[in-house]
Amino acid sequence: MTNMKTLPLLRSIGRGGFREWILGLAAILVFPCLLRAQDPMKTHRTEDSAKAAQAQQASFALTLPDAVQIALKNSLGIQMAKNNISIAGINNSYSIAGGLPSVNATAADQEQATSLKQEYATASNNKQSNNALSNNLSGGLNASMLLYNGERVASAKKRLEVIESQTRQQLSSRALIIVNNVMLKYYDIVRQQGYSKTLERSIDASREKLAIVQAQQSVGLANNADLFQSQVDLNTQIQNLQAQQLVVDQDKTDLLTLLTLNPDSTIAVEDTILIDKSIQLSTILSAVQTANPDVMAADQQITINQFIQKETAAQRYPSLYVNGGYNYSRTKNTVGFSLLNLNYGPFAGVTLSIPIFNGGIYRKQQQVAGINIRNALLIKDTLVLNYTSNAVKNWLAYKNNLQQLETAKANYDLSQKLLDLVLRRFELKQATIVEVKNAQQSFENAGFLLINVSFAAKSAEIQLRRYAGQLN
Repeated sequence: MTNMKTLPLLRSIGRGGFREWILGLAAILVFPCLLRAQDPMKTHRTEDSAKAAQAQQASFALTLPDAVQIALKNSLGIQMAKNNISIAGINNSYSIAGGLPSVNATAADQEQATSLKQEYATASNNKQSNNALSNNLSGGLNASMLLYNGERVASAKKRLEVIESQTRQQLSSRALIIVNNVMLKYYDIVRQQGYSKTLERSIDASREKLAIVQAQQSVGLANNADLFQSQVDLNTQIQNLQAQQLVVDQDKTDLLTLLTLNPDSTIAVEDTILIDKSIQLSTILSAVQTANPDVMAADQQITINQFIQKETAAQRYPSLYVNGGYNYSRTKNTVGFSLLNLNYGPFAGVTLSIPIFNGGIYRKQQQVAGINIRNALLIKDTLVLNYTSNAVKNWLAYKNNLQQLETAKANYDLSQKLLDLVLRRFELKQATIVEVKNAQQSFENAGFLLINVSFAAKSAEIQLRRYAGQLN
């Protein structure tokens, strides 16, 4: 039996295959030692780790909660929205609504020179003077308070309260937009860095492939074409990684701009994309109509316009005021019948103003206010329709990407195993350099697809929570 197995081997040696047989045996015995001696991957990994550690020390780590907090704190739009809330709070008072009394004090001191000429039937009573001095000193305290004007004051006060609440909703809306933009940009950096990690793993495979070819060439089992192709592949991969690093750096600059920080600051983002898989469409659609700040602000605008209509209608009703005060007047003359005239004392009264005709201005203003109410209703309905449509589309994308995610993870694991297997077969001369390159390409595509699907699912989740007003 032994002789039968060794016979083909002896025949091949006899046919001139002895040289190849010896080289193959030498490759099997010497190849692992050459790989350990020539494999530069460990050195490259050590250098890359040292560079990464230095970069980490030179930059500050930025987490997502920190990024959101910094953006909300530094946002100029948020500061303006807070100022609008302060303005609305100041305006929300009975004084602005016209419900408080008005009190005014007046004082005047008038000195004048008067030429006087008086002639009577009795000539002895005639008087004449030039530049006769006269002084008039007067003062008064007046108070007026509105008692009734068709509930215009009450409507104005309620309108101011709703305006203040609306400005708070507008602040919430602006904050949601900022948080949404920061989260999307933050996770986009995580995505781009995921691309870089996939390229780094592919570069490791290219370096390992180059080391295998160099070791094979040293024992005469590889030619220069394989060596040059391996080096070109490695250089191309390194260039792709450098281009990808530019994308990462530019994304970081965009994030710093959103945070209102110095764009040339250095930050380190170390995070993973975790997706909440429990979102329900019915919950999101219900929250769009009850918790979305834009929809709530639009609903409050309807209420504001309704109060404006009531205020306009109140102008057609009578207005009743109560007045009171105190007057003082003293006039002193140097000539004339009255040398001193002194008047002082309190007064009180009631004023009734009844609008009779002003060309129909109040009625037309009331009609315009009614049209504004209908427009506000249309604006709210449009917002609800758009947000509902966007929520449904994002939920479909969210569910679809969640379904793709499991397949993408499985493909990524398989492509990684395939790359390792092909490299081992290439090391044993059982696979070609083209097969290694194809396995690398499959690994990169699987890695890119997995990262893209994860980011797309997370992006849809962020948008859904924004529409529902639940983005924390």
